[in-house]
Amino acid sequence: MSATNNAAQAGIGLGSAIAVAISWSQHQSILWAILQGFFGWFYVIYYAFTRPGGLSG
Repeated sequence: MSATNNAAQAGIGLGSAIAVAISWSQHQSILWAILQGFFGWFYVIYYAFTRPGGLSG
């Protein structure tokens, strides 16, 4: 495996972990956490844009 491939896999894994954590804090549902973990960074970005304060916190 190349370094680029390893970095991409780590990024995908991190996005899924963040999505699951956000989902669990919002819904306390394993099914939602699995679904949103599957979408990973897409859900994280969606969450950031749809919350009060947006990306600035």
